[in-house]
Order: sequence, then C-alpha cells, then structure tokens
Amino acid sequence: MADYLPILVMAGVVVAFVSLSFVASQLLAPQRPNAAKQAPYECGIVPETEPAERFPVKFYLVAMSFIVLDVEIVFLYPFSLVYRGLGLYGLVAMGVFVLVLLVPFAYLLSVGALDWGPVRDLVQRMPGPLLRTNRAMLVPEDAEKEAAA
Repeated sequence: MADYLPILVMAGVVVAFVSLSFVASQLLAPQRPNAAKQAPYECGIVPETEPAERFPVKFYLVAMSFIVLDVEIVFLYPFSLVYRGLGLYGLVAMGVFVLVLLVPFAYLLSVGALDWGPVRDLVQRMPGPLLRTNRAMLVPEDAEKEAAA
C-alpha cells in the first residue's frame, strides 16, 4: 500500500485542483450574456444564414478509416524493426492484427463507402459489370435488344 501512496496523493491533488478551478471560474466569471456572446464563433465572421446541411456520414466514415489505417501503420513500424527477434509467434500475431484491421476496410471499399465525388461519376459511366454490384451496368445483349426495339 505504501508503494501506491504517492499515486493516490497525486490523484487527490489533481481532483482537488480541477474541482477548485471549475468552482472558481463559475464564481469569479462575469455573468452578462448577450446575443453576440451566445452566437457561435466563426473566426470573426458574423454568420448571415444557417448552415445549408450537415456533413454526410461518408465524410466521417472516410476520416475514421484513415485513423484506423494510421494506427495500423504506427503498430506495423516497430514490428518491422524487430521482426526477426519475434519469430513465428510475432509474425502470426501481426498477421491477425493486420487481418482484423484490413477486413473492415475491404468491406468499406466493396460497398462503395469511399466512392463519392468524381470517382463515383467515373465508375457510373464505366461500361461492363462491376464486381461489387448485384446487377450489370451494361450488358451487350441488352444493348442489342434495346437498339432493335
């Protein structure tokens, strides 16, 4: 117990400081709200209209997938430095790690989560079936039937 006493004292000091800071800011801060203080801060620009729409979920999906891939790279770099010292166990562990992170990323790619903007338009104009769709976009037999009709 004596080994953990400094940690407990430090945790107590932190909690006391945070609590005291919140109480002091509430008691000492001037309480004079007005319209300018209640408005969201936009880098000095006064908003003239409400935002048109919220960001689509795909933006957040792309951001989260990049964060996951960044975390994967952070763990793969030290692994590559000590690869020979880890042996077969390290190789299997990192293989499982990569598989766990790349399978969801492959799923996102297969359902088209990253296909937006100009890339989506190009994919829609491509002739021939795509593997990730359950229907063909352009089948030559159908085109001949439509031309004959």
